[in-house]
Amino acid sequence: MAARAYWKGQIRLALVSIPVEIYSATKSGAAVTFRQIHEPSGKPVKYEKVVPGIGAIDHDDIVKGFELSKGNYVLLDEEEIEAVKLESKRTLELVQFVDTDAIDVLYYTKPYYVVPADELAEEAYIVLREALKRTKKVGLGQLALRGQEQLVALRPCGRGLVLEVLRYADEVNKAANYFRDVGNAKPDADLLDLAETLIGKKSGKFDASDYHNHYVDALKRVIAKKAKAKGKRVLEDVEEPAEVSRGSNVIDLMAALKASVDGKKAPAEEKKAPAKKPAARKRA
Repeated sequence: MAARAYWKGQIRLALVSIPVEIYSATKSGAAVTFRQIHEPSGKPVKYEKVVPGIGAIDHDDIVKGFELSKGNYVLLDEEEIEAVKLESKRTLELVQFVDTDAIDVLYYTKPYYVVPADELAEEAYIVLREALKRTKKVGLGQLALRGQEQLVALRPCGRGLVLEVLRYADEVNKAANYFRDVGNAKPDADLLDLAETLIGKKSGKFDASDYHNHYVDALKRVIAKKAKAKGKRVLEDVEEPAEVSRGSNVIDLMAALKASVDGKKAPAEEKKAPAKKPAARKRA
C-alpha cells in the first residue's frame, strides 16, 4: 500500500513557491499495543461515559470544560471552540533561518519527509536543499493544520528535506528546575582521563539497526506463536481518513529568487510558464 501524505501544499520562500508532499518519517511498528477483549464473546471492550453519583450519561449531555482551579471549570461549547480554530492552509512560509545547532534537542518532537510534488517542483526543491546545506541553516515557519498552528523547522537530509515539528517554549520545562542541586565542582583529573579513554574505546558510527527492543521482539514471538493456535479471533481494521487534495503553484525560479532579493513583486504576475502534465515518477 502506497504511503499516504500527511500534508500537501507548498513551501514559500519570499516569492518562490515549491509544491511538496509531506510524509511521516517514523512508524509505530516497533511498539506492541493491546485491546481489552471480553473473553467469553471475543468482542472488544468499549468504555461507557459515567458521572460519579449519577452513572451512565448520554453523549449529547457532555460539554468541554477547562479547570481553573480544583473543582472550578469554565465550560465551552463546540461553537466557541470552532470559532478560534485556524483555517488549514496549504502554504508553509519560511520566515526565519537559524544555525543548525541553534535549536535544543528538547524542542524536537516528530520528523516528516518532504518531497517535491512533481518534476516541475524539483528544481526549486534542490536549490532550497543545497542553499540550506551551504549556509548550514534551518528554516523556521508555522504550519496551520487541523485547527492548530505548529512550529516547524526545515532542514536538509541526504538528497531530500526533513520537516521537524517543534515544541513551543511553554511546552518545555526549564532545566534549571531539575539541575540546581547538582554540584559544580571540577572532577578529579585522573578519573576524567580514564572516562575519556573508555569513551574513546567505545566510540563508533551510529547505526540504528544495531539496536533492538528485546522486550518487543520477545512479545512478537509470543503473539506469532499464539496466532497459530486454534480459536484465535481477529478484529477488523479501522479505515484511514480520506486524502486531502493538493494545490500547485510553480513560477520561474531564477526570476523569483532575484525578485525576492531585490524586494520586487512576484514575476508570476508578469509571466507564467505554460502548464504541462508532469511525467509519471516512481517513488520508493
